[in-house]
Amino acid sequence: MGQKAADIATIGRISAVPAMLKVISDMTGLRFAAVARVTDDTWTACAVFDQLDFGLGVGGELDLTTTICHEIRGSHVSVVIDKASEDPLYHDHHTPRLYQFESYISVPVFRTDGRFFGTICALDPNPAHLRSSSIQSTMESFARVLSLQIEAEEAALHTQAQLQEERGTAELREQFIAVLGHDLRNPLFAINFGAERLLRKFPEPATDTLVRHILASGRRAAQLVEDLLDFARGRLGSGIPLNISDCLGLQEALLHVVSEVQSVHPQRLIHADIGDLQGVSGDRDRLAQLLSNLVANAVHHGCHDGPVEVTAKIEQGHFNLTVKNPGQIDALALPRLFEPYSRPAKETPQAGLGLGLYIVKQIADAHGGELSVSTTAEHGTVFTFRLSTA
Repeated sequence: MGQKAADIATIGRISAVPAMLKVISDMTGLRFAAVARVTDDTWTACAVFDQLDFGLGVGGELDLTTTICHEIRGSHVSVVIDKASEDPLYHDHHTPRLYQFESYISVPVFRTDGRFFGTICALDPNPAHLRSSSIQSTMESFARVLSLQIEAEEAALHTQAQLQEERGTAELREQFIAVLGHDLRNPLFAINFGAERLLRKFPEPATDTLVRHILASGRRAAQLVEDLLDFARGRLGSGIPLNISDCLGLQEALLHVVSEVQSVHPQRLIHADIGDLQGVSGDRDRLAQLLSNLVANAVHHGCHDGPVEVTAKIEQGHFNLTVKNPGQIDALALPRLFEPYSRPAKETPQAGLGLGLYIVKQIADAHGGELSVSTTAEHGTVFTFRLSTA
């Protein structure tokens, strides 16, 4: 929709405009009244009250140069004419002769930001007493009210468009999650299941290496899908879902995470001090995922000249989980550290989507816990997750 059509539609949606034009006609005795949109090259009727059979309807246009509204657009001053044929300024003016009127009034209408919109104007072939009353000030008040109504109507339309866009986004989100959760995850499950079955049931030295590569790639792809699902739920949906319960076996689950990462990166030294964690309430699998992402982040992005240190304990009514690694995070990267895809541009590309720390933050927030990071050249980088056990 072009701007002209949009402005006509805006005036058309303001229910008070027809009543306002009738009041103007009754108040002035002028039988034609209109709200006009006036630009530097067009005059367009946006609303019309016509008891003269003037022949101009909504959307109708006049040659801009034949109108007094054109002059008002330049001067920003109202024009009031009681009897054009005897008016010292307008008795020889081409507009009254062309449109055959004697009485005329037109006041400027501005948008709330000061831009000129057009005019409220009225005319009649008969003379009228317009100057000797409060008609001009009343019509200028109408113009100010109309300005506010235009702004309110356009704001409402913008809000409606945003809501419609949000609905569309929500539908796309649901489709995206459905594709990830079913159309991608299920075939990957079948590939992984088939590869595992081949290794167990049909061991063959000549093909085992290939099958193991297929299985590793399938598992990696499945993990990427899970990360994308978590991203979609956290960023586009209602948050990462949790299965809250007493975290029985949390200690073993966290130790398994450390062992698993260590087996994948045997060249990195990982120290784990994980105590008795009875009494923690949360989603055990998600807490294990939180630790897995933190340790993977430390292994991939920390300095290699020292161990990664994992500590998990219950202290003073809180479950405290820390992951420490040598090396300092660039200060410029800290503000966006937990945002998706926030890797430094200079960093060597790594496998994955750059969602690890974002998912860590989502899991922490979903549990109502606190996640923090401290980083210095002297003491390295420490991520701390803190969750009340009360």
